[in-house]
Amino acid sequence: AGVFIGPAVVLTNDHFPRAINADGSPKSAHDWTPVGVTLRMGSSIGARAVCVAPVIIGRWATVAAGAVVTKDVPDYALVVGVPARRIGWVGEAGVPLKETGGDIWTCPETGTRYRQAGETLSREV
Repeated sequence: AGVFIGPAVVLTNDHFPRAINADGSPKSAHDWTPVGVTLRMGSSIGARAVCVAPVIIGRWATVAAGAVVTKDVPDYALVVGVPARRIGWVGEAGVPLKETGGDIWTCPETGTRYRQAGETLSREV
């Protein structure tokens, strides 16, 4: 719910894509198990990004334009590049957060504070 998918985004649905079997016979629907890309609430996927299934894009995470996501993206993460890597955090307003000391990150637009623990971020209540 409430996700943004930019122009020309690709969400794949096949973990091991092949047109034919090892013996050269064509693949059929019975040879294929679809997988998906899960987009959590508030996530944003920039133009021409590619998400290679199966992956989960976390709540409020942002995937930059042109990024190629091959592994799960944590909540609030800002990822860029090929392959996508985290370069920072974004808040629920969609603005990159500022580190304000230790493990605390603050949204410059709303003042909302977030706490980092390892590779995860959570909103302070």
